[in-house]
Amino acid sequence: MILVIIFLIIILIFAFVFKDKFSASISKPEEKYMSIDDRFNNDKREREKEIDQLLSKIGENGIDDLSPRERKRLDELSKK
Repeated sequence: MILVIIFLIIILIFAFVFKDKFSASISKPEEKYMSIDDRFNNDKREREKEIDQLLSKIGENGIDDLSPRERKRLDELSKK
C-alpha cells in the first residue's frame, strides 16, 4: 500500500514539473504553411463561391432583387 502511495506521489510530482511542456505541445496548433499557389487557389474558390451566391439570387428573383452593394460586388468579381 505504501508503495502505491509513493508511486502516485512520484507521478504527481512528475506531472507538476512537466505540466508546461505537455500543455504547450497539446494546446499549440500547428501553423499551416500556404504557398502562393495555395493562397491564389483559395482566394479564387472564395470569389467563385461569392459569385455563385449572387448568381443564384439573380436566378431565383431576378437582377432587380440585388442591392446596389451586391451589384457593385458582382461587377468587381466578374472583372477579376
